Amino acid sequence: MEPAIADPHVPSRPRSSDPDRPGRADRTRELFERARTCRGDHRAALHDEIVELNIGVADALASRYARRGLDPEDLCQVARLALVKVVPLFRPEFGKDFLAYAVPSILGAIRKHFRDAGWTVRPPRRVQEAHQLISRVRPDLVQRLGREPTVAELVAETGLEEDTLLESLEVNDCYSPVSLDGSIRPGPDQPEQSLGQVVGHEDPEFDRSEARAILEPLLARLAPRDRRVVELRFVQGLTQREVGERIGVSQMQVSRIQTRILDTLRGQIGDLGETSTLSVVHTHGAA
Repeated sequence: MEPAIADPHVPSRPRSSDPDRPGRADRTRELFERARTCRGDHRAALHDEIVELNIGVADALASRYARRGLDPEDLCQVARLALVKVVPLFRPEFGKDFLAYAVPSILGAIRKHFRDAGWTVRPPRRVQEAHQLISRVRPDLVQRLGREPTVAELVAETGLEEDTLLESLEVNDCYSPVSLDGSIRPGPDQPEQSLGQVVGHEDPEFDRSEARAILEPLLARLAPRDRRVVELRFVQGLTQREVGERIGVSQMQVSRIQTRILDTLRGQIGDLGETSTLSVVHTHGAA
């Protein structure tokens, strides 16, 4: 995830400003009234002062979403940048309370940031929205019930379909999947290992099955003696001299037969090189 880009109008360090500190609302209204009659740099300077005055509100809103899988500093910058963008758009003549206009915009920017950057593995949009709804109502349910709510209780509270709710409950790890380098203990008497050491590996039978599916019809088209050469040479692992003794030809003839067979297979298979062709024939043998 790319970190949010700092804006030159926003201080680089968070402030511990109280969003409800006395005089903030009155001072904000005064600055907006002055900005209405100003233009250019003077107006921009007044807007900067409004941002400075209300930046604690943006920080407080961002802090609500802390510990949800994203860097708190990134969330803080997203909230502050939303504040910077919303200040020039506010029209005090349509309403005196700036925060009534700014807070929904800041929260919307934070939630959009979660949708765009919060998922390491991104589920469908409907699942994301259901997950956010569950996250909002679940703490209140836990407090009211004194325990974790059941699926039926969550369905009744959210109005979601049960299948959608269950799917949403399963995506929690999409935010921050467990690292393959993380330590785990497979059993009580077993040493610690990294997760990457105990997860499954790619099954070599996948490649063999694919090669077998390609080779079987091609080998079936070979003449009986050619199939016998392939079996003796690549399945039983005999030398060219031993193959020649079995089929009654010289080692040189076996070499020529082998080259002809591989050239034929190579042309039919496509872009496999000689080593790859030898490998798959040796591994899978005649059909």
